[in-house]
Amino acid sequence: MKSKSKKPDTLLTHAGRHPEQNHGVVNPPVYHASTILHPDVADMEASEAKRLEPVTLYGRTGTPTQFALEEAMAALEGGDRAVAVCSGAAACYVALLAYLKAGDHALIPDSVYGPVRAFATGFLTRFGVAIEFYDPMIGAGIAALVKPNTKAIYLESPGSITFEVQDVPAIVAVAKARGIATMLDNTWASPLFFKPLALGVDVSIVAGTKYIVGHSDAMMGIAICAEHSFAAVKRSAQQLGYHAAPDDSYLALRGLRTAGVRLRAHEKAALAVARWLKARPEIERLLHPAFPDCPGHEFWRRDFSGSSGLFSVTLQRDIPKRAVSAMLDGLELFGLGYSWGGFESLIVPPDPARIRTATKWDAGPLLRLHVGLEDTDDLIADLERGFDRLNKAR
Repeated sequence: MKSKSKKPDTLLTHAGRHPEQNHGVVNPPVYHASTILHPDVADMEASEAKRLEPVTLYGRTGTPTQFALEEAMAALEGGDRAVAVCSGAAACYVALLAYLKAGDHALIPDSVYGPVRAFATGFLTRFGVAIEFYDPMIGAGIAALVKPNTKAIYLESPGSITFEVQDVPAIVAVAKARGIATMLDNTWASPLFFKPLALGVDVSIVAGTKYIVGHSDAMMGIAICAEHSFAAVKRSAQQLGYHAAPDDSYLALRGLRTAGVRLRAHEKAALAVARWLKARPEIERLLHPAFPDCPGHEFWRRDFSGSSGLFSVTLQRDIPKRAVSAMLDGLELFGLGYSWGGFESLIVPPDPARIRTATKWDAGPLLRLHVGLEDTDDLIADLERGFDRLNKAR
């Protein structure tokens, strides 16, 4: 990258591109590879010694397409190096396994992404790691939960589904004072709106499947590391056999170039839809970090520079499930589907109460919305017709 600018839009456009290395081609080409040939034994041995570097040694250790994505993400996040793998969930697992072994203790927020909870309780515990879930709003109080064998504190800010914004600096201060590794899922804000590494977090995790790819057609996870954390995370990925597919790396790079424009559009549209929903009589509470109703709103104001297109609302408690189904089943523009971060709007009706263990979730039916790039008036009209169906079915 020729530009020395650190401004996000410039980084999005130029980071990870080296046309001079690719016959002047603007975008890094897609390298499909398993076997890498070496001209002689000395070169093969030298490559083996650089296994943690961006050197083409074997397809699984990375290709120039993957390295370009990792370079761009590290520059955008303000990290030293990055590790790209096959999915956002895989990036979460790689980060945890980089620091945990049998006999260790890990702290994970009760609002964590469901697959990470399942990995912690269904995989890590089988191999002797003690897992303890904590109130995401605990802040510096997490010190009371730390044990002599605590080796990792996991954060997700805001939390999946319920959007609690954590006091990251307070938790990181506790961790650093005790030599505990910290890792944070930064998928919601992306590196454009939040910089966890600048607050002392050791590993920032982004599900590139979402806003980085941006088009709902590729799986991708990236763990962006501080200098001291890269080797452990890279080794973890290599030992697990994780890598990023070449075509998905290309799609992530392609999506990255327009992420700034898309994120600002998602933010603007989601704020408009959220304001409209907040005024609806059927809504009990708006869970959007940019609004005061959301737990940790003050931390969002302090630490974040923007918001994305994903948020939740809770409905009035007396609304029955059949009415919620009537609303959702007839929506035309909001698709019923998991994931998010693409150009299209989505809505799902999850139930946080089923999986909480450290905190109690007590609220009416919850809807999580991802506001896409459709016309905002059309999205609101679609929801309004949905509320008409809901009220008729009550």
